[in-house]
Amino acid sequence: MVEVLRRVGWCDECRFRECFLIPSASKYIVFLLALAAGIGGFLFGYDTGVISGALLYIRDDFEEVRKSRILQETIVSMAIAGAALGAGMGGRMNDALGRKSLIWVSDLIFALGAGLMAVAPEPYTLICGRFLVGLGVGAASMTVPLYIAEVSPADKRGALVTFNVLMITTGQFLSYLVNLAFARVPGNWRWMLGVAGLPAILQAVLFVFLPESPRWLVRQKRFSEAAAVLQKIYPTGTGKAEFDEVAAAESEWHEEGNSAKETGFWDILATRERRMALTAGVGIQVFQQLVGINTVMYYSPTIVELAGYASHETVLLLSVLVAGVNALGTIAGILLIDRAGRRQLALVSLSGVIVALWLLSAAFYLTSLTSPDISWAPDLAKSGMVCPAFPTPENRTLFPYPATCLGCLQADCGFCAAANDELRPGSCLTSNAGSASYCSDNMRSWFSHGCPSQYGWLALVGLAFYLMAFAPGMGPVPWTINSEIYSLQDRGMCGGIAATANWVSNFIVAQTFLSLTATFGTSVTFFLFSCITILAFLFVLVFVPETKGLSFQEVNAMWEAQAKSQNWLPFLGQVDLQEYSKVSAD
Repeated sequence: MVEVLRRVGWCDECRFRECFLIPSASKYIVFLLALAAGIGGFLFGYDTGVISGALLYIRDDFEEVRKSRILQETIVSMAIAGAALGAGMGGRMNDALGRKSLIWVSDLIFALGAGLMAVAPEPYTLICGRFLVGLGVGAASMTVPLYIAEVSPADKRGALVTFNVLMITTGQFLSYLVNLAFARVPGNWRWMLGVAGLPAILQAVLFVFLPESPRWLVRQKRFSEAAAVLQKIYPTGTGKAEFDEVAAAESEWHEEGNSAKETGFWDILATRERRMALTAGVGIQVFQQLVGINTVMYYSPTIVELAGYASHETVLLLSVLVAGVNALGTIAGILLIDRAGRRQLALVSLSGVIVALWLLSAAFYLTSLTSPDISWAPDLAKSGMVCPAFPTPENRTLFPYPATCLGCLQADCGFCAAANDELRPGSCLTSNAGSASYCSDNMRSWFSHGCPSQYGWLALVGLAFYLMAFAPGMGPVPWTINSEIYSLQDRGMCGGIAATANWVSNFIVAQTFLSLTATFGTSVTFFLFSCITILAFLFVLVFVPETKGLSFQEVNAMWEAQAKSQNWLPFLGQVDLQEYSKVSAD
């Protein structure tokens, strides 16, 4: 294993042992990764992925959900609204309670929300449970990477924070497996949503034994405790920069007369270097969501349905494969982020996302052109199952929808495909359980959210390529950047602001995706996301710095130098900012 990692250039034998084996110098890092990143990131990812499959069955159980796109979007996005609030509160709570305590509290809130979802008797209780789960996820989402970054040496920080993102994608992947496993179990969606409470409770118990972040202890002027924690993490003295930062902070505190400095939002905006850092951090978090990643993760099964696959089991199986690509892509991010750098990785990632979105747009455009026609079945005319918009050929001209499967779905009806060949003309029936059963009993496929298509495979290729491009770069880079670019006194507040911006953007995308596809079509929706991704590329090119290998002190020196330069396009054309290590040394 050591030899493999040395060959790909990720680490040499010594660094590998420091990170992942068990001499005393590394056991705390291993413990932190296994618990803070592993379970905290896993819960984040599981909640993101599980609702996509559960929604298929929630629609079947609650008729009002099946009939309302707004209610479906609300069930998905209410967790995101809670996460936005949790992340917003998390900034101040991080500074007041500490990283460790806030993660512990977020676990308990998450577990409570998971239990409430599992027993929900109607959609609105389910929505309340989703909100509570979101509160826990939001607070943890900005705290866990911050916690990991603050106990990591500079040369390993990117890989260790990205490991948290790997566990997020692993949680997403396993959530699809859980969805598939419970697909035929009575109360399937309740099990899917409820089991997440178990790892949350486990983490809450285990986190009692983890140390607090040494840099948070420094901020609280508890210098001796911070040094003691660092001594446990780096007993051989390998974390020299970390010890030096504690010593410098203690010296500065004594020189300034033991005065505590409280950071306020307006204080940050009033200082150009702090304002530049916040702009870069918030902007890259917002664009991470606006390029459409969580339309893929929250609505992956729905997108697969839109691509022309009818069976719930088939849809979930294909979604598992898509999520597996996401997890593998994140492993590539771990190998590359400390080698290629954050900024370059993000730019390459966004370039691939643009191409993937164009591919998805083309796939759904071709699907709309080849939608099967509707056949008029006289034997169904008196059954009560025929869609009211298409009762007979004679009054067809009274209705505005095309006589195709696509028009049938636009009329809020369902398409019962022809037997043996789904691309032949089929029947347009009222969308309810009776019509679906009739269709299934006659060995025909029932389509209520997408139409049969010979281009479904192209949409799947587009989804896979999207995640292959997104996962190594725009998946981990925003969280890594935001764990590195702020000064110690700003880290809690600015991290909270950036995470809140991420979740608010996430909420907007999740709450509008189904409505956008219904209004403009799936093809146009993905094309709009590609235009936003081009803007994201330009933003990273101009405003986001490279922080690979820089200590926190060197990053501060970088912002100070850029602020003095008065350059309004600060990082255009710059790839590597290692020269700021010299500035810091001077």
